[in-house]
Amino acid sequence: MPRVVHFEISADEPERAVKFYTDVFGWDVEKWGGPKDYWLITTGSEDQPGINGGVFKREGPVNFVNTIDVASVDESAAKITEHGGRVVVPKMAIPGVGHLIYCQDTENNVFGIMQCDPSAQ
Repeated sequence: MPRVVHFEISADEPERAVKFYTDVFGWDVEKWGGPKDYWLITTGSEDQPGINGGVFKREGPVNFVNTIDVASVDESAAKITEHGGRVVVPKMAIPGVGHLIYCQDTENNVFGIMQCDPSAQ
């Protein structure tokens, strides 16, 4: 069954958001070395329940996002649109991680679907 595996926070000033979340919650945050500015958030130790996330510069309709792990982003996107949702940011490769699509549900909430693929470029 697909599960929420990651959350994201968009920000006008990502460094300010990183400072806020580290100061308020004590989360560990480090900048990712990928092709876009992105900060990885560790919210706790692996032996605690919960998920980790990221911070990125706000672009378009995406604000606070939960990302769901799926077997196929293409099949899931088709099913989402079939049931009244829509794709708001098309499929993109996250190098070394997988493929990501941002979608919107019938209540205008944005969420991500991620297909793991370490060979993604």
